Amino acid sequence: MKILVTGAAGFIGMHVCQLLLARGDTVVGLDNLNDYYSPELKRDRLARLSPSPNFRFVYMDVADRPAMASLLEQEHFERVVHLAAQAGVRYSLQNPHAYIDSNIVGFTNILEGCRHAGVEHLVYASSSSVYGGNTKMPFSEHHNIDHPVSMYAATKKANELMAHTYSHLFGLPTTGLRFFTVYGPWGRPDMALFLFTKAILEGRAIDVFNHGQMVRDFTYIDDIASGVVRVLDRPARADAAFDPADPDPARSNAPYRVFNIGNSDPVQLMEFIEAIEQTLGTTARKNFLPLQDGDVPATFADVAELSEWTGFRPATPVRDGVRNFVHWYRSYFKV
Repeated sequence: MKILVTGAAGFIGMHVCQLLLARGDTVVGLDNLNDYYSPELKRDRLARLSPSPNFRFVYMDVADRPAMASLLEQEHFERVVHLAAQAGVRYSLQNPHAYIDSNIVGFTNILEGCRHAGVEHLVYASSSSVYGGNTKMPFSEHHNIDHPVSMYAATKKANELMAHTYSHLFGLPTTGLRFFTVYGPWGRPDMALFLFTKAILEGRAIDVFNHGQMVRDFTYIDDIASGVVRVLDRPARADAAFDPADPDPARSNAPYRVFNIGNSDPVQLMEFIEAIEQTLGTTARKNFLPLQDGDVPATFADVAELSEWTGFRPATPVRDGVRNFVHWYRSYFKV
């Protein structure tokens, strides 16, 4: 197939592109290489894709309406994987406009482009953050998500609502993936694993929020990429059993689906830090701090829906994933 992957220079985007190219798809990778974090890291990710004759990079911002419309009209993509977004819960407290520009305006451009170009299936990145103030565990797609606690989460919920509208009005098959704390080699520098590893190797204390009383459903990047591709291969379809008198948030009478994609094996933050310490052979100095605004104390993915739809469940043990990341980090930064 010919597939557009937005955010191709991103952490998840690069790995998804690698899987698609490995099986013979033609991939156009789009990214604006912004400076939210190191553009050099993004360019180095792209360098891993560029040797493939089936890969082409397009430097473009999804918020550029005329450019996106032209690209989707001219290229005739069969499917689209939309991963470009302004990421980060904490940064959304400082610069909310960046989230509106990228996550709302940009997503509208993607939806419009897919609609007019007759794209067969749009898969897009949502987030576990949509569960917001929910405390019932594990988080299920059948749960209500009306209580976001950050602008980032609000934009991701908005994406799901916008996608449903296009699925309903125009028959565009859309699938949203609620990613749960993705980690692994080539990861983002603003994420805990990267920050902790860097600080420990530099002999600095690490900031441990909520006094260490955090639980995360850490999900390894290879599992995430495999899940994205499996979902891409099975376009959403209308559920004939959907009851509008008793609507289920996980179902629709339009070709629309949302799935959790997480390890479904939550880990205490202190255990995660211990895995880093064991791999590095060093004990971290810890600076315990309160829970940050916009953050949540725990996440835990129910992945029964994903498993039923694709036959796939993420399963990489955290200690294996942490070890792989640390080895990559030391090799990449030569430390």
